[in-house]
Amino acid sequence: MPFFPSAPVRIQPYFGYRNRDRLHITVRALRSRVSEFGETGRWRAMRTMLSQFASHEAGGFAVELEVVSPGGQTRRHQATTDKEGFAHFDIALEGEWPYEEHPQWETVTFHWRNDAGEQCVDGHVLAPGTSTGLAMISDIDDTIIETGITGNFRAVMRNWRRVLMQMPEERILVPGADMFYNALGGNEGMPKDAGHAGDHQRASRRPFFYVSSSPWNLFSYLVTYMKGRGLPLGPIMLRDWGLNRATFGSSSHGAHKRAAIEGIIGTYPELKFALIGDDSQGDLTAFADIAKAMPGRVRAVFIRKVGEAMSAEELAAKASLEAAGIPLWLGEGYEQGHDFLASIGLLEDDEAKTIVDSVGKGDTAEAAG
Repeated sequence: MPFFPSAPVRIQPYFGYRNRDRLHITVRALRSRVSEFGETGRWRAMRTMLSQFASHEAGGFAVELEVVSPGGQTRRHQATTDKEGFAHFDIALEGEWPYEEHPQWETVTFHWRNDAGEQCVDGHVLAPGTSTGLAMISDIDDTIIETGITGNFRAVMRNWRRVLMQMPEERILVPGADMFYNALGGNEGMPKDAGHAGDHQRASRRPFFYVSSSPWNLFSYLVTYMKGRGLPLGPIMLRDWGLNRATFGSSSHGAHKRAAIEGIIGTYPELKFALIGDDSQGDLTAFADIAKAMPGRVRAVFIRKVGEAMSAEELAAKASLEAAGIPLWLGEGYEQGHDFLASIGLLEDDEAKTIVDSVGKGDTAEAAG
């Protein structure tokens, strides 16, 4: 039974992104209240988190997307939500849609009608800037937020207890992640509410994207966590946890992440990408496969080690990246990773040249070993 059976339908926008030709953004129609994650007791925290999963999705619901071009021309696009309440907008952009010098959050508007009448809400779309040729795609669990998941069933259950009992400000940041991500081009000098209010707000110095197998129900929770920890905001690709063979289980975990990463890379043929993950869920192998399938698109790979000895598949992935001349960092602490960034030139704005120049140098090979 839903927690709020009488709540009117609202539209939850997720962060979108665009290139010069197309815009991608997803929304969900829900019968639930807007998520709030303030300081609270354990019982209220659990009730708040359970409500994220007990919300009632509204299928077959009409949603309209309003987009205003840089030239001031308004376009409206209609969609109907699926049985899980999702509507995915993938629209062609008409006219000139240039980039600013730095990445920007641009605003679109969603319109719908519920029992209370006409409603609208803003959505936010990331547009890369022209000042850099590099973007980041990051995992979330055990890459920026500690979960302790290593494949052990008890560890998985312990993490879900944290999700249900702890508010975002109580979750543990992977040590050094904030400094590492800001060194890569994060929120230095940016307001903490960037991407949430106002038109054409300045985003991070380089575009950031996040990919996770967590359910879409945790979107607001994760955004609150990232803002509170000073991490750069970006589109977050989560997963529909429908109870069917296509969307539930370990096999769909890897397929979802790979499809999401390849989709992002394919959207921006002019950009190179640094991939950031950990070794608890096969990120090294997945990243190496992506680099092989999309040659020339992956500039560097960063893997935080949380597991034990490398598997045969991981050793093969490491060798594959090294053979392709892709800088690889494998380390237990982001403090070491910061030194590696300096060694391959990623702390400077002209990273496209310095990464190429650094491939094969001794300091790069040592950091990867």
